Amino acid sequence: MKTVVILGTLDTKSAQIGFVAEEIKSKGYQVILMDMSTGAGPSHPAEITCDEIAKEAGATIEEIRASRDRDKIAKLVINGASKKVNQLFASGKVDGIMAIGGYSAATICTRVMKSLPFGLPKLMVSSAAGLPDAGAWFGTSDITMMNTLVDMVDLNDMVKSVLSRAAGAICGMLGVATGDLRAMLSTKEPLVAVTVFGPAEACGNLVCEMLAKRGYRQIVFHAQGVGDRAMEELIAQGFFDGVVDIVTGGVSDELLEGARAAGPHRLESAGQRGIPQVVTPSGSNMTGAGPTRKNREKYISRQKVLKIDDLRILARLNEEEMRLVADKMAEKLNKAKGPVQFFVPLRGWSGWERENSILHAPELDKIFLEQLKKRLKSGIRIIEIDSNLEDSIFATAMVEAFDEMMKGRKGSAPSPP
Repeated sequence: MKTVVILGTLDTKSAQIGFVAEEIKSKGYQVILMDMSTGAGPSHPAEITCDEIAKEAGATIEEIRASRDRDKIAKLVINGASKKVNQLFASGKVDGIMAIGGYSAATICTRVMKSLPFGLPKLMVSSAAGLPDAGAWFGTSDITMMNTLVDMVDLNDMVKSVLSRAAGAICGMLGVATGDLRAMLSTKEPLVAVTVFGPAEACGNLVCEMLAKRGYRQIVFHAQGVGDRAMEELIAQGFFDGVVDIVTGGVSDELLEGARAAGPHRLESAGQRGIPQVVTPSGSNMTGAGPTRKNREKYISRQKVLKIDDLRILARLNEEEMRLVADKMAEKLNKAKGPVQFFVPLRGWSGWERENSILHAPELDKIFLEQLKKRLKSGIRIIEIDSNLEDSIFATAMVEAFDEMMKGRKGSAPSPP
């Protein structure tokens, strides 16, 4: 019998949480209630009390209730609840998790959910799910958000309708969940992460086709900032055996506050785990200059700007920025514990940079390459290919090198996550 953990504040939402718990039990599943209350004592019993959560965080519930520091309280509850739920997961007692509440509950409970691995069903039921900043709650995690529309201040018929469907949703997820996804994936052929974006799609398709023919399985991530950030997290969790990192623009946009910023740890997880990685600089020589761009005037006024439509406008980086990006990539790759090869296409880093296109600027790409050669440690090979990134010769060279690296790693396990 599978078990759902329900997070919530039983001092304010006991009727609603109790209703959902009974709905889930009626469908043949077990429930563990985890009380996240920080106010008065709960009016409904819980398997894991707020006192236990406070203790896990190194505090007492009395100290939490006496505090007026909302940020400190939130951090303690998140810390304690995350430890508790991961203890349950480690002992095989969690098959899915859900939470019910408003803005504050969503902020706290989704942080707890993020501490659990990809593939475990996660459902956040909130009246604040439709707010513009709600995306921050799930971010790179596989949390499903359910917008209640009505506020859950009592247990009226509309609230019951919403909560009944929420119970059905989490039970439906449990019914098709695969269990330990990481264990399932590790029993098959080597799993490879591949990054792509629009002007490198042909390269990505060729890479995936050739990897499949050589006995690899691929998971493709759209390197728009969120996708490649999620990839880094999944690599750190131990899902992948190698990486063909075609599009690394998340590194440059992180430096320049662009829309594709992939976080401070982009291009680090594979190196930390010691798994083979083939890397190219695709996407890292351009940045967005659309209407939502910060400091847009700095980029829209440049000579080399490609307008795809009213929202998608791309500008080439200048000499100083190219050197900065090369330095940052070298800094990250130099820490790698496993094999790394860096492939550079000399006739354009994407399909948008072929000769006679507005973004074609081999003199700027050369500045990046020269700086990279200065900064990369001697053990990392730089392979220059006289082609565009989208030419088949480039994809072929990458896959052949990656295959050799993987074969050379046989019998040598990567570092555990």
